[in-house]
Parts: sequence; C-alpha cells; structure tokens
Amino acid sequence: MHQHFIHNEWTGQGETIDVIDPSTGAIYDTILRGTASDVDAAVASARKAFEGEFGQLTAAERGRLLMKLSAKLQEHSEELAQIEARDCGKPLKQARADAAAIARYFEFYGGAADKLLGTTIPYQNGYTVLCLREPYGVCAAIVPWNYPMQIFGRSVGGALAAGNTVVVKPAEDACLSILRIAELAREVGFPAGALNVVTGFGHETGAALVAHPGVDHVSFTGSPNVGKLVVQAAIENHTPVTTELGGKSPQIVFDDADLDAMLPVVVNAIVQNAGQTCSAGSRLLVQRGIYEKVIEQLSQRFAQLQVGSSQMDLDCGPLIRKSQQVRVKSFLDDAQKDGLTIAAQGKLAAGVPADGFYQVPTLVRDVPITHRLAQEEVFGPVIAAAVFDTEEEAIALANGTAFGLVASVWTRDGGRQMRVARKVKAGQVFINNYGAGGGIELPFGGYKASGHGREKGFEALYGFTQLKTIAMRHD
Repeated sequence: MHQHFIHNEWTGQGETIDVIDPSTGAIYDTILRGTASDVDAAVASARKAFEGEFGQLTAAERGRLLMKLSAKLQEHSEELAQIEARDCGKPLKQARADAAAIARYFEFYGGAADKLLGTTIPYQNGYTVLCLREPYGVCAAIVPWNYPMQIFGRSVGGALAAGNTVVVKPAEDACLSILRIAELAREVGFPAGALNVVTGFGHETGAALVAHPGVDHVSFTGSPNVGKLVVQAAIENHTPVTTELGGKSPQIVFDDADLDAMLPVVVNAIVQNAGQTCSAGSRLLVQRGIYEKVIEQLSQRFAQLQVGSSQMDLDCGPLIRKSQQVRVKSFLDDAQKDGLTIAAQGKLAAGVPADGFYQVPTLVRDVPITHRLAQEEVFGPVIAAAVFDTEEEAIALANGTAFGLVASVWTRDGGRQMRVARKVKAGQVFINNYGAGGGIELPFGGYKASGHGREKGFEALYGFTQLKTIAMRHD
C-alpha cells in the first residue's frame, strides 16, 4: 500500500483505492484515499517550505536542484517506464518515451530557473519603474492518468523553477510513477515540503485541494466538465487556474499533400497511448480529389495495427479502465446505429489477456460535422474522417467544434500553409507534421473549450508567477 508523500515523509492511513492493471483487469496494489485533513497537511507543508528553506533558495540554486532531479530521473528511467507501463497499460516504448520526456522537462526548467527576468519601463523623469516576476506561493497540480510523468513534468517543473512549492493530486487510476518521483526528489536534496503528493479521488481529495484557501495557484489537466468545476471552486478564493481541457484536433489534408509523409503521422497521432491523448489527431479532413485514395491507404495501415498488453509492446495498449472501454464502444455503437461506415479496424494480438480493457483502432469515414463522433472527445483510438472541397470549407470544418487545442495542415503550397494556420482556432498548428516530437520547449494550451493559459516552454513560467510593478521616485 502506498501512502501520501508529505514533508518528505510517507504518511497517512485509512481507506484505500485499488490499483488495477489495465492490461489484465487485475488488482495489484493499493493507494490511500486522501481526505481533506491530508490536503490540509500537504498545503501546510508546502507553505512552510515556501516561507522557509525552499523559498530562500536563489534562482540558480533552484535550477541546480531541478537539474539534479533530471539526472536522477535519467538514472531511473527504465524503472519509471516499467511502473508507468503497468499502471497506465501503455506499451513499453511509449512509457520509455515518457520517462525520457520528464527528465527533459526538469532539465529544461532547471536551465530556465535563473533566466526568468523582470523589466524596466521608461517613464516620467525622476522615476525608475521596475516590473518583477514573483512566485505565487503554494501551487496545486491536478495530474490526469493518461500521461502522469509527462504532465507532472510540465506542471511541477515550471512551478518549482519559478520558486513555488507544490501539492500534487495525481489521478487515482495511475499515480505510482509520481509517488516514486517524489521519493527521488527527496534523494537529490529537495527541502521538505517543496514537493508533496496526496492520492485519492478527484471529487474528494482533488476538490479539497482546489478549494483550499492556502492554495495560491491551480494547474488542471482534464475534461471540460471537470475543468469548469475546478475553476468554480478556485474562484471562491480568487485563485488563478491554468487549464488544459482536451481537444478534437483536425488534420487537414489538401490535394497536394505528401501522402508518404502524412499517412504514418496520422496513424501515430491517433493510436499513440491508445488515443488517450488530449492532442490526439482524432479528426481527418481530406480534400475530395484524394479522399478515396487516403481512405484506402489509411485502411490498409489500420488493418495491420495490433493491440496487446503493455509488455507485448505493440501499436496500442489497453484503455485505462473498464468504464473508458464502455464509453469508447458507445461512440462506435452510435456511429453504426446512425449508418456511418467503419472503413477499417486493427486487431487484438494473440494471447491478449481476456479481462484487459482493450479497444482496437478504428477508422470511421464520412462523418458529418454535426455527429457526436466529430464533436466530442472520444479519448480512444478512433478517428473520424470527412471530405471537403475548398480551403474555406476546410477551415470551417476545422473550427466547427467547441475545442481548439491542436491542428495540422498538410500541403506543399506555402501561401495556403500560412493562410490556414492563421485562420484555424487552435493553440498549436503544425504544418506538414504533427506534434513536433513532443516539443517540451513549445508553449501548449488551447482556444475555446480546450482551456486557457499555457504550459510547456518558457511561456509556462509566466503563468506560475505574478507581476509586481515598483515605481520609485528619486528626484
């Protein structure tokens, strides 16, 4: 049984939550079901560290500490990948990529810590005006189950680099890697209270954390509906919130696209992590002249995809839990009931555990923009394809949902590349690629229902600080 990690100690007792292996459906561990009193203890610990040892570190000293953690994470990368693979059900190759990414996050933010500069403003004669960036204090990070290590890295790394202390509430479905990372942070010398982890259910532990009057900033990644609840709870204490709330991201393919380059990227963008990715390329918009060719070639690729357990290390692992499997199936049932055509599906590999939460990758063609499959986030390996004729129609379809997280544009026409990229309402737009290999340096966040604020890159540090203007008169 895993306890909470508060003030550099394992602590807590009481009710527990089962940890289930998505590949088999079997229980293999337990975590504590955190309470409001556990949250109180974690926030108090973080406050003590902010006002004490961690808060007294210089920016350069914080940076060195984060760099030490990065090195420690690299040293333990295979251990962390094995934990993540089993906990989330993702193929080992994906878990290993996640382990490499979190080490890079702490390396990046370690190097950025002493480069978060203020400014001076030219003002009236006799005045010197300074603008300082100061940490908020205690930051809460609500980390989801799809990429625990990566999202921990982008939220916690930026918050610590800016001088804040942190209380993390990981998802109850997948949190074991985060608990291990907290232990590694203690090993490299993080002061007690700088990093705290409290496990439990979102509606209990998470709700207590975001509504806590001792929390100065909240970072939340999750669904739009829960995001609304988080913002509503935080606003009672006037606590600022950075949210990343998912997407329905389009890949827009014009007649002149390089199909050899495009097709493998489109496949990977929807099957990665079994489609349980906020930025999954879940919609494919193809110009009419090549639509049938693209569907045919994509169908061939989908038919070759294999799904298996995390240790099988195939194209797709299982979904995170039974309820998610049922939810994804409901989208496909609705599609068939409404007469939509499933163009292709992958297959389960031989020897897949019978009780795992598996869903084969599925390509659905000719999906109307009004259909549920084109509007809602499936969070599974399902891609909805549709046809368009003109550039204007492509833009309208791309912008035709409540989301605006990521988009891509596939065309050799330089003018069209920029016209479409400028008109698509998304926080990130990729031209002739998708995702840019993860892009830890690239600001990430959404338009519309996909959230507000930015994580990743240097821009994230601004979100973890508040601006103070000092006007000094000296004549």
